[in-house]
Amino acid sequence: MTSYPESDADKAARQTLKRYQRGATGLLVFMGGLTVAGYAAPAAGWVKDGFWLEMLRAGARAGVVGGLADWFAVVALFRHPLGIPIPHTAILPAQKERLGRALGRFVSGQVFTEKEVSRVLAQVDLPTFLANMMDDPATRETITRSLLSSMPQMLDRLEDGRASTAISKALPRLLGGNNLAPIVAKALRSLVDDDRHQEVLSYFLSQIKDGLQAKEGALRSMIEDRVREQGGRILGWAIGGSIATRVLMAASKELERVDPQNSSLREGFTTWVRGQIDRIETDPERGAEISQTVMGVLSHESVTVWWGDIWQRFRRMVEADVEDPDGRIASVIQEALAGMAQQARHDAVLRHKIMESVNKAVFKALPFVREQMADFIAKVVAGWDAVQIAEKLELRVGKDLQFVRFNGTLVGFGVGALLFAILRGLFGINAQ
Repeated sequence: MTSYPESDADKAARQTLKRYQRGATGLLVFMGGLTVAGYAAPAAGWVKDGFWLEMLRAGARAGVVGGLADWFAVVALFRHPLGIPIPHTAILPAQKERLGRALGRFVSGQVFTEKEVSRVLAQVDLPTFLANMMDDPATRETITRSLLSSMPQMLDRLEDGRASTAISKALPRLLGGNNLAPIVAKALRSLVDDDRHQEVLSYFLSQIKDGLQAKEGALRSMIEDRVREQGGRILGWAIGGSIATRVLMAASKELERVDPQNSSLREGFTTWVRGQIDRIETDPERGAEISQTVMGVLSHESVTVWWGDIWQRFRRMVEADVEDPDGRIASVIQEALAGMAQQARHDAVLRHKIMESVNKAVFKALPFVREQMADFIAKVVAGWDAVQIAEKLELRVGKDLQFVRFNGTLVGFGVGALLFAILRGLFGINAQ
């Protein structure tokens, strides 16, 4: 059986209980002495028998009987009276397991109800409590250290020797599953709205210019050959070079004319790009083609190797940074906690979501908590020593039960005296 040391509250309750027990016992002894005196006084010739003396003796006797009966009843709740194993005594110790189960059901079913829990939660400002915790430097430092220390384990779990493959496979899903067309279209539309697509066109035009300049001789020879093939050797010799020069000059001028931002080619390119974006968004076949192309690129072996290299660089950077308590990651965590604290304190929407989430979590766990609490109370009570449980219960309610003894003694005295007077008055019977 489990035994627990007596607390200061138990010691104070025990002293109070003993004081009231002495008072109730003293009253019972007084009634016994009054009964003895009621008989001894006339026998010694100190007083004469009479109505009032007889009524006093009757009341005292009844007071003794009532006091003893209530003493027996009170003591029988907690132990065997005078140590005698009388049947149906020491009731509470004998029924401690049933008492524990009943007490557990009462506490879990009547105290931890949804109504009571809701009332308590409504009185607690949990968002502000969380904000105060995150604003506390010691708490913030503890959370930061904990997150920093867990970073290597988190990286190990993420990597597990297959980080590059996992990332390359997961990235398309993270981007939106197998249908990447909406994301591609949205990205392209954002580029067009910011005129970033014109940079792509300018790049291609510059490459074309550089290519014409680098291969001008080869192009000139190709054009002269084509003139000779179509017009004959003499015509080719006469005007082939001139035609080649004019073609190359016309191409160069046309490319130069494209450069200004308001050129018709650039406007046409913008229209074409927007049309392609609309087609990606509205044409399922075109969208599927784009999605397959992007996923094919992301899952390509070279891209996988590239992801692996990025992962290793990222991991080395993180591992180096977490060793520094004033590093970038620690600063980011600190700033995030500070921001969360401010939001929890001032953002009404977030505060409502926190309370709503807490309420849902508490109410979801409440049936399990009630069941576990009832079992816990029942097991604790069942594990108590029979003597100890009697003492603990007596310390809690024994003071009030002593008033039962007071009342039993006094009521017995009054009823006994009154009954004597009624019987004497009606029948003249000496009710002794």
